[in-house]
Amino acid sequence: MFGAVNAEGPDENAQHPVAAVPARVQKVVLEGLSKTKDDLAVKHIKPLLESNGFYEMVRDAVAVREKLNQLGIFDRIILSIDTYKGENARPDGYEVRFTTRERKNLKGGVSTQIGQNDMNVVFDVYSPNVFGRAEKIKFSYVYGTEHSRGFGVQFMKPVSGDPDVMMGARVFQEQGEYPWSGYRENDRGLSLDLSFASLLGMHNVRWDGVWRDLRCLSNTSAFAVREQAGHSLKSSIIHTFERDNRDDTVLPTRGTLLKIIQEYAGLAGNNKFFKHDVEIQGNAALPLSTVLQLTVAGGVVRSLEENGKILINDRFFLGGPLTLRGFNKNGVGPHSDGNALGGDVYCMSGLHLYTPLPFRPGKGGFGNIFRSHFFVNTGTCGNVQNLSIDQLNRGNLDSFKNTLRMSYGFGIVLRLGGIARVELNYVIPAWQQKGDSANKGVQLGIGIRFL
Repeated sequence: MFGAVNAEGPDENAQHPVAAVPARVQKVVLEGLSKTKDDLAVKHIKPLLESNGFYEMVRDAVAVREKLNQLGIFDRIILSIDTYKGENARPDGYEVRFTTRERKNLKGGVSTQIGQNDMNVVFDVYSPNVFGRAEKIKFSYVYGTEHSRGFGVQFMKPVSGDPDVMMGARVFQEQGEYPWSGYRENDRGLSLDLSFASLLGMHNVRWDGVWRDLRCLSNTSAFAVREQAGHSLKSSIIHTFERDNRDDTVLPTRGTLLKIIQEYAGLAGNNKFFKHDVEIQGNAALPLSTVLQLTVAGGVVRSLEENGKILINDRFFLGGPLTLRGFNKNGVGPHSDGNALGGDVYCMSGLHLYTPLPFRPGKGGFGNIFRSHFFVNTGTCGNVQNLSIDQLNRGNLDSFKNTLRMSYGFGIVLRLGGIARVELNYVIPAWQQKGDSANKGVQLGIGIRFL
């Protein structure tokens, strides 16, 4: 029995002596199904019957197992290949067997969700295969810092059984406080989305319909915030594109990332704007296990109405240990009476040099989850909303450039599993503007995405 099949599949670049060995799949067995519909299983297994040759058969069998895994309805899938000994067996006939164990009808869990230096506890209850074709229904409740609360019901389904094309719908209610801007917000809404892959990268297209209630935290909130208090309705289409070929999402050593987010609001409701946000990152491995990383990002939001205003909860904010280090959270850009108002345009960049810890303590063990780094950050956030496109000339851009902030420093990075990290840095804000909230000295950052 050829049970020890490499989980990653055959190496496409290697020489394959078995490539010329004749083989035909005469039987495919999928064991352990109870809820899963036959048509879903047949769709993924069918390509195996067209395999020609032993190498192609093994490659296709591994690919089928990966597709079944991506459906998220199995706890375990064991692949085995053996010669076929049944009726009308051919000399080159084989039997491919998938031994599966379906997930339970109802599962639950508690997890931690990390944001920009805040943390939420998420309670989930979900059913992974509701109607037998890999549909999932999930109920979530979120309790976190900054007085954030929320709950939602989400439905997800692969289109035509393809895990690379997912459609979903979500009903939710979320609330949170934003003390740096002096307001709290309660959102109730519905979203519909479609995720799919292309030759260029991953896409997600989502429609959001949200009823938003913005209230001031106290009488000391700035008038610029208080005048925006009340209800608003936003109906928007959001397209997210991501192409990520980095070798690691937390501490990459090579590869690039391109992420573009575009939002058009104005299908209905009283919020009408176009918002564009882009992030580009490049990583290069250097001698002595060091890595050079450069990240640039920027965005702009413009009203679709003449003299229209962009609400504070649709603007860009900059500053803090995850974006522009050396400043307090959202401490860069327009402020009024101590409240951050955000901007309708921003740009930022970060240049990092990551190195192993001095003297390499714990090499090969715990030392591999630590890195020391040296960095320089620049960025700015402001308003050009009242300017027309033809007014965004060199003079305006030069004025915007003259408001750049810069900070530099060094610190230690700690990997938290495979998605998040902690930074402890000593930062010096070298350039700042009047009204900024700077933070010279030691700064702690916890999050998933850092500049």
